[in-house]
Amino acid sequence: MPLRRLAHLTLLALALLTALAVFFVAQLRFNYNFNDFYPAGDPDLDYYEAYSARFGNDNDYVLLGLEAPAGQTVFAPAFLVRVDSLTRFLGGRRHVLRVSSPTNASNPVVEGPGVFNIPYLHPYEPGRRALDSALVYRTPGLVGNLISQDARAATILFQTSPNLSKPPGDSLLSALRRELGRQGFAEAQYHLAGKQVAQSVFVDRLQDELVLFMSLSVVLVTGLLWLTFRTWWGVVLPLVVVLGAILWGLAVMSAAGISIDLMTALLPVMLFVVGMSDTIHLMTRYNTELGYGAEKKQALLVAMRESAFGSGLSALTTSIGFFSLMTSSIRPIYNFGLFTGIAILLTFGLSFTLLPALLMLLKKPQLRVPRAQGHSWDGVLGRLFRQVLARRHWVVGISAVVLVVSIGSASTIRINSALLDDLSKNDPVKLDFRFFEDQFAGVRPFELALSPGPGRTVFDLEVLRETEQIEKYLQKSYGLNFVASPVTIIKSVRKALNGGMVEEYRLPADEAELARLLRKVKLFRRKPEFRALALPDATAGRLTGRMADVGSIKVHALNTGLRQFLRTSVDSTVLQTRLTGSANLIDKNNENLSRDMIVGMTLDIVMVTIIVLALFRSLRMTIVVLIPNLVPILIVAGVMGLAGVSMKVSTSIIFTIAFGIAVDDTIHFMSKLKLMLLKEDDLFRAVRKTYLMAGKAVIVTSLILVGGFSTLLFSSFDGTFYVGFLIGLTLLFGVVAELTLLPILILWLYKHKPKAIREAVVVP
Repeated sequence: MPLRRLAHLTLLALALLTALAVFFVAQLRFNYNFNDFYPAGDPDLDYYEAYSARFGNDNDYVLLGLEAPAGQTVFAPAFLVRVDSLTRFLGGRRHVLRVSSPTNASNPVVEGPGVFNIPYLHPYEPGRRALDSALVYRTPGLVGNLISQDARAATILFQTSPNLSKPPGDSLLSALRRELGRQGFAEAQYHLAGKQVAQSVFVDRLQDELVLFMSLSVVLVTGLLWLTFRTWWGVVLPLVVVLGAILWGLAVMSAAGISIDLMTALLPVMLFVVGMSDTIHLMTRYNTELGYGAEKKQALLVAMRESAFGSGLSALTTSIGFFSLMTSSIRPIYNFGLFTGIAILLTFGLSFTLLPALLMLLKKPQLRVPRAQGHSWDGVLGRLFRQVLARRHWVVGISAVVLVVSIGSASTIRINSALLDDLSKNDPVKLDFRFFEDQFAGVRPFELALSPGPGRTVFDLEVLRETEQIEKYLQKSYGLNFVASPVTIIKSVRKALNGGMVEEYRLPADEAELARLLRKVKLFRRKPEFRALALPDATAGRLTGRMADVGSIKVHALNTGLRQFLRTSVDSTVLQTRLTGSANLIDKNNENLSRDMIVGMTLDIVMVTIIVLALFRSLRMTIVVLIPNLVPILIVAGVMGLAGVSMKVSTSIIFTIAFGIAVDDTIHFMSKLKLMLLKEDDLFRAVRKTYLMAGKAVIVTSLILVGGFSTLLFSSFDGTFYVGFLIGLTLLFGVVAELTLLPILILWLYKHKPKAIREAVVVP
C-alpha cells in the first residue's frame, strides 16, 4: 500500500478514536473525597466502616467559629442574638442533621417523668448575662468546646449528612456565607473548618490549577520547541501528538469511572512534559537525516527505524515507573500510577502513528540554513565530550563526595504528615483550621471503640469507671481537649436528677444509685449528642474527642503511650478498646510509605536491569545504566533532608516517578549505542558518535521536562509544589550525570568485542 494512502487511513482511524475520546472526556468530573485516602484493603478500614455504620462518621461535621466584635465578649446580648439566629438558620437547612451552639446548649433537669432542658444562655434576656456566664464557666464541656477560654469567640458545630458530596455541600456553605454577611459578620470575623470545607476548596483549586499548569506548560514547551527546531512543524506536530495523548489518557480514565482528584490532576501536566520525549527523539533524528540530504520518505523511515526501539523501551520503563505506584494502598496514588502509565504507552503509540502520518503528508520542510559563524550542536557536544574525558577523575571524585554527603543528609528525612499538610502555612483555609486549634478543642477527630467484657454493658459501673480512667488519661497525657463517651451520658443523667447542679456531674457511688440512673437513661438517649455514644442495647460504646493536629510523628508517640496505658491500667476482662477513626486511618498511610517507595523503586530497577541485560547481555552495563540514574535520586533525597522536607503521601511518589522518567534518556542513549556498535568496531568512536547523535535530544527533552515540572511550583498545594520542584531537580541532576558519568562508565566498564572478533568466534 502506498505510504500516503496508509497515512490517510491512519489519520482517519485516529480521528474516529479521538471523537470517542472527546465523548468520554466530556463526562469527567472533579472530586476530592477525603475517604479515598484511607488505606484500601487494610483491616482497620474494614473495622472503621463497620464502626461508623453503628455510630456515624467522625468527620461529617463543619465548625463555624465566630469572633465577637472588638471590646466585647461572646456574652454580649447583641452578639448572642446573631449567634442564635445563625443556629436557627442552620437548623432549617437541608443536609444538616444536628446543630450544637452556645445558644441551644441546655442543662437538662429531670422532674417527674420528663426532662426539662434549661438553656445555659438567654440571648433575649440581657439581665441574666452575669449569671449565665458564671454557669457556663462552671459547666464541664462548654468552655473550650463551644466558647473560647477568653470568651472572645464562639463555635457552632453542625453535623451534615453522611459523606455529603461536593455540589450540595457547596450550596450549603454558600448559603451559610450569605447569611453570615446578612448578619453583619465580615470575612475576618468568622472561620470555617471540616471535611466539607476542605473538599470544596480543594476541588475548586484543582480546576483552577489544572488550567494554569497546562497553560504555562504549553507556553514553555512551545518556546523550547521553537528554539530547538525553528520551524512551525517542529512546534505544532509535537503539541498535536501530546495533546492527543492527554485526551486519550483522560478518556480512558473517564471510561473507567475515575474522577479527577488531587493526584490525577497531575496527569495532563505530567503527560504533556514526559510525552514530549518520543516526539523530540523522532523529529530530531528526522531533522538530522534531512540535513544529511536524505529524501523525506527515506529520512522518515530511518528516523522511525532508529528511534522506535529506543522510544519503545523508554516508554516501557517510564510507564513501569508509574505502574509501580499501583503497589500503594492509597487509591488516588494507585489511580494516578495506573492511568498515567497507560497514557505514556498511548503517547508512544501516537508518536509512531500520528506523527509519521502527518510528516508523510506534509511537504518536505525547508530547513534553517546554519549560520556561517557560531556553534553547532556537534561542535558544542564534541567539546563537552572531550572535556569530560579529560577530567574524568574530577568528575568521578566530585560525584562520589556529593553522593556521600547526600546519603548522610537523606538519612535525616522523617515520615510525617498532618490532615492539611498539602496546604502552605499561610493558606487561608489552614489559618481557619488553626483558629479552632488555638481557641477551641481542635479539628483532629479521635475515636476509641469500647467493647465491654462478656455479660456486661457499657453502663456497668466497673466499665464506666474504666472508661472514666481512660478519659482522664486522654485529657491529661494524650492532648484531647474535648471528650465524650457513655460516661458522659451517666454523669449528665446524675446531674439532671439532682437539679442540674454542676457539682453532681460525676459517676454514681454504688450499684444501687446506678440502677436508679439507668432507669432514666432512655430519656437522654433520644438526644442526638448522646445517641451516638452507645448502641441501643449498650453492648458497645464510643469514646470520641477532638484535639490539635500535631502531626503523625507525635501522634505515633502518643498512640504508643496510650496502648501501653491500656495494657497496664485497664482490666481487659472488664473493658476492651480499639483505636479507630478517620485520622487513625490517614496516619496508617505513613506506615506503608517506605514500603511502597521501596517496592516501586525495586520494580523499576529490576525492569531496567532486565532491559539492559537483554540489550547487552552484560551485568557491567547494568551498573553503567543504574549509577547515572540512582545518583540524582540520592542527591535529591539529600536535598530533602537538608531542607527539612518530610516524607508524606504526596512526596513519597517522587523517587519512583523521577527514576522512571530519568532512565528514559539513558535507554535512548544505550539503544543508539547498540546500533552504533553494529557499525563501529572501536568502542571510543561508537560512544563519541552516540554522544553527538543523542546529546541534543537528551538536552532538549530534559529542558522540557524540567521546565514542564517547574510549572507545578505555582501550585498552592505543598505536595504538588514539591513534586514539581524535586522531580525537576532530579531530572536536572540526571542530565548532568547523563552527559558526564555515563560515557565515562561505558568506556571504563563495557568490554566490547569488535565485529571481526565476534564473527571469528562464531565461524570455525
